[in-house]
Order: sequence, then structure tokens, then C-alpha cells
Amino acid sequence: MKDLLPLAEKVAGLLKARRETLAVAESSAGGLISAALLAQPGASAYFLGGAVVYTYGAREVFLDVLQSALAGIRPATEPYALLVARAARQRLCATWALAETGATGPAGNRYGDPAGHACLAVAGPTERAITLETGQADRVANMRAFAAAALDLLAQSLAR
Repeated sequence: MKDLLPLAEKVAGLLKARRETLAVAESSAGGLISAALLAQPGASAYFLGGAVVYTYGAREVFLDVLQSALAGIRPATEPYALLVARAARQRLCATWALAETGATGPAGNRYGDPAGHACLAVAGPTERAITLETGQADRVANMRAFAAAALDLLAQSLAR
């Protein structure tokens, strides 16, 4: 987690300076994004909440996103990551939301994506989604890579 802390510190500084708030919905990163952000002093000034949305049930309960809302949207894609980010932002009334979804490994996911595939999205005053392919099957390394890329995406979005 130590490698995530400098990125989280940058995000925390930007959010606090702007007096803006954040919600997080992560899946394959397993809570690493939230943990890095909460490790920063003064996190209560910007961090409204986060959830590890790992199952359909969790998505419905934590984000109020029903299966019917996924018409034409496949999980582990950029449109899905944006949908989740928007839902987290709305659910917690945050200025920004960060979402991550993917396949950590050692095998791919049920949708045909290989291990190391992640889609990340930021929803807020601006929106952005990206796809990351690490090319690795190492579950823990992918979790770290997904969390780092998500924090970096958020930092870039805040710096605009």
C-alpha cells in the first residue's frame, strides 16, 4: 500500500484545497483505493464513503443500480465504470466519484476479459473513463495497479 500513499496524498490535497468531496465504488481493487485515501490526515474533509461492489447484490444495495439499468452495458467496460461512478456520486451526494471494475486474476472474468483488465471512471464536474491492461495474472499486483491507476485518473481529473 505504501506505493499508493503518494497518489492518495496528491488527491487529498486537491480535494481539500477545493473543498470538494469524493465517493468510491471499487471492485477488483478490494478496498485499496479507499484505504489509501483514508490513510491521509484530514480524510473526513473529503471522503464521504466507499464500497467494495464485488457482486450484483452489492451493486443493488450500495449503489441502487438494478439489473434493468444495465440494458446494453456489460460489466468491466468503460460505460459500466461510468454508470457505477455516477451512481456512487449520486448516492452519496459527492462532488466526485471514482469507480473501478475489472479482473485481477489469476484467471479472467466471466465476460471474457483477461486477468489484468480494469476499467476506471471518474464522475463529477467532468467525466472520464479509461481501460487498463496490465498483461499480468498476479492478483495482488493487479489490485495495486488498478488502485494506482484509479488514483492517478482522479488526480488528473482534479488537476484540470
